[in-house]
Amino acid sequence: MKKIILSLTIATVSLVGFAQEMTWHSAENLPLIGKAVDDASTSRRYYRVPDSLESKVKRDALMWLGHHSAGMALRFASNSPFISVKWHNLEKGLMNHQTPTGTRGLDLYTLLPDGTWTFVNTARPDVNSHDTAARVISNMDPEMREYLLYLPLYDGIDSIYIGTAAESVLTPPSSVLPDTSRPIVMYGTSILQGGCANRPGMAHSNILTRRLNREVINLGFSGNGQLDLEIADIIAAVPDPGLFVLDCVPNVNVEQIDTLLVPFYNIIRAKHPDVPILFVEDPLFPHIRFDKEARNQVTTLNALWKKHYEQLAAKDPNLHYLPADHIMGTDYEATVDGLHFTDLGFLRYANLLEPIIRRIALPVAKTETKQESTPLPDKKAKKKSKK
Repeated sequence: MKKIILSLTIATVSLVGFAQEMTWHSAENLPLIGKAVDDASTSRRYYRVPDSLESKVKRDALMWLGHHSAGMALRFASNSPFISVKWHNLEKGLMNHQTPTGTRGLDLYTLLPDGTWTFVNTARPDVNSHDTAARVISNMDPEMREYLLYLPLYDGIDSIYIGTAAESVLTPPSSVLPDTSRPIVMYGTSILQGGCANRPGMAHSNILTRRLNREVINLGFSGNGQLDLEIADIIAAVPDPGLFVLDCVPNVNVEQIDTLLVPFYNIIRAKHPDVPILFVEDPLFPHIRFDKEARNQVTTLNALWKKHYEQLAAKDPNLHYLPADHIMGTDYEATVDGLHFTDLGFLRYANLLEPIIRRIALPVAKTETKQESTPLPDKKAKKKSKK
């Protein structure tokens, strides 16, 4: 009993010290990256879709998922020897195939002098509450650093505060990295939303943000990447994009591809006639080696997706295509449940996409990382082989 009382006393003293030694700063006015729409269009800052979408879409799930903060990150600078965060999750959700840190946690990265990003630590959520206060990192030299704080992948947030030492400062960043000009806009499914990364920074859209030092907008909607034309309107409204990635095949059926893909494409092309678009196939999930029905479905959808791509590409030179072969590697070890990616799967997918994106959307950046990757097939070579 004495041990329990002593433990409680120590915990109370620690919490008091934790509260007394820091100043909390609201993140409301800090730069936010990864959001497709203007803040004025959303009733909460960390929504990915505008409030007006609610009256337009037929599925409530699409709006609900649009309130998740996947792909968004805050930028700030501080000379504090420690960084704490406190935040309020909207849902307090837990899933049986994803960690709470991936679903509801935060990830902190810092900018190195050479312009690259490195992981600092994760803020783990309180699984029993909507509210969490967590120390992310302690005992640092009190020098000015720039930070990137990733928000939850499968939950929403309505407030975030960053805690620093009382004598330290917290300011907006001085650098413009990641570059927010000509953002990469990705549209897709639960995989794009981040299922099932162990922590937010390991979703492939967030890996690419750091690798390319370019803003990536994540419009992945778990089970709901179904070529909704209302989402095409949101995508088309992004100002001055550098690339569109259409990665929704796992969520669509034959009828949806046949009836919605071309109108979806036309909405984007009407606003952005020359921006490259990358079409991505359905991954070759491990279980389709054994499940004949699932294998037939993936094969059918990919063939139809490619057919429509080829018809569009015959008139549009700025279309590109990524086949499914190497998205997750070839050892069948990159998923948590046969469908959703582990951190290994996301890393492999980012390794594959990075040089492709550099080639078709970032031609100035000629140096590619020495990661395992498969180049896109050359269109001219492809035509020659058909003959």
